[in-house]
Amino acid sequence: MTEMFKGAWKYRHFIISSIKMEFLTRFARSKLGVIWMILHPLAQVVIYAFVLSLIMSAKLPGITNTYAYAIYLMAGMLAWSLFLEIVMRCLNIFLENSNILKKLVFPKICLPLIVSGSALVSNSALFLASLVVFSLLGHTPGIMILWLPVLVILNMVLAIGLGLILGVLNVFIRDVGQITPVVFQFLFWFTPIVYMKSIIPGRFKGWLVLNPLSHIVTAYQNVLVFGTAPPWKGLVGVSVVSALLILGALFLFRRASAEMVDVL
Repeated sequence: MTEMFKGAWKYRHFIISSIKMEFLTRFARSKLGVIWMILHPLAQVVIYAFVLSLIMSAKLPGITNTYAYAIYLMAGMLAWSLFLEIVMRCLNIFLENSNILKKLVFPKICLPLIVSGSALVSNSALFLASLVVFSLLGHTPGIMILWLPVLVILNMVLAIGLGLILGVLNVFIRDVGQITPVVFQFLFWFTPIVYMKSIIPGRFKGWLVLNPLSHIVTAYQNVLVFGTAPPWKGLVGVSVVSALLILGALFLFRRASAEMVDVL
């Protein structure tokens, strides 16, 4: 496992250049360029905010801002979009790069690192756009926003661990790639992004605690929306789960690495 990290460090320039090349290729003929990275999540926020705030007249406890739900949704979507992009791209990363894996010799661990770095850059652009929108809507995050880098790292570790496991399994069991998007549709609504945990009936709250992403999303909302500290009790459990996932993913990846090339 140590050799994988040494190999990734040795190829760090390859990882950085691949991330740059990915963005140049993605927006080579696009007039809006990087704006496309943030339009989709922002469009979702506008739709949900319009339906919940204007049509259903939903209120957000603790915030008097007229656009409270838009602010709340953007905080949740910021966490969700980073997690989703990493997992879904890791899901097919080895299948999409099968030709490269067969022809070139380089540490395969570079691929999920490239995906994660690309997702982080996209999410950073979305974060900056969110701050601008917050300002336009009359909301300014407090000092607790300094906790956000810690939450981003925890979010990424959880996503990489889960995504790498699914990506390896998808090479050998292609059904994994078909069922994962369906599961994530349920996961989205099982995470307090468009609603607050306080409105959930008591008999279901116990199940919500078992969702690691719900703790991360709540932490994002705490620091960006309510200006309070992250819920550390839940995040400690998420940290343990993330550590176990990333260790299990690296172990599975190392064991299956040689066989993957043959299967691909």
